[in-house]
Amino acid sequence: MAALQGRVELGYKLSEDGASRLSHLYHSNPLRVLFPAPAPGEPPQAVLVTTSGGLVGGDRLDISIQAGEGAQAQVVASAAEKVYRSTGADCLLSLDLEARDGAWLEYLPQETILFEGARLRRITRVQRAASARVLAGEMIVLGRTARGETVTHGLLRDAWEVRVDGRLVWADALHLDGDIAAAIAQPAGFGGAIACATILYSAEDAAQWLEPARELLEGCAVRAGASCVNGQLVIRFLSPDALALRKDYGRVWTGLRARIADLPERLPRIWEI
Repeated sequence: MAALQGRVELGYKLSEDGASRLSHLYHSNPLRVLFPAPAPGEPPQAVLVTTSGGLVGGDRLDISIQAGEGAQAQVVASAAEKVYRSTGADCLLSLDLEARDGAWLEYLPQETILFEGARLRRITRVQRAASARVLAGEMIVLGRTARGETVTHGLLRDAWEVRVDGRLVWADALHLDGDIAAAIAQPAGFGGAIACATILYSAEDAAQWLEPARELLEGCAVRAGASCVNGQLVIRFLSPDALALRKDYGRVWTGLRARIADLPERLPRIWEI
């Protein structure tokens, strides 16, 4: 079977009437984009769908999202992304988020679930103007925990790069290769956790939201912490319970968007299905 090479390009602009509207769209199999009517008070919403039902070694997905000057947009995933066992080739995922002057761009994924023997390399690149704001994240689950499955070996490399006006301000990478079970078990590693997540808020005012973010984390049932690194607010989650992590992740996300951008304190409807 030939490897899949899917691509999505999304662009939004601020129209003359002050509304944010879709300005560019391209998608190719197995990626599709749906456009549900946004709830009152919400920016335009796009929903990413992977029609193949999962990814295998050799597959590649490239997603590019741009919020033009002054535009607002929210992009969410329709369901968890599954990455199946590989016979040797890596699965490649590339996400590029660009926000121009005065823009608000929100990227809310669902879980990426790695099966035993999966090989995934993913990079998320954020490029924004100094006056733009980006709220983005990711969640990873090692194994289908509801079925009692675990991940003992494979590859996971999940990297981030953030640039402001073209200057690199933050880079980070999680790299698990080979004996993943050992890394999960290490007290200095995952400490027995099988689910992890990140929320990134990149904006000029990121530092002022550190304490409010920590207040939101006080109600978490999972291990979580927030820090501000070179002007980027970074929130981490770690848990042996993927469902508990998801619940806390969603609660913190909605609390942040409400406080930072005065948006409704709720998750997209499709995210809660």
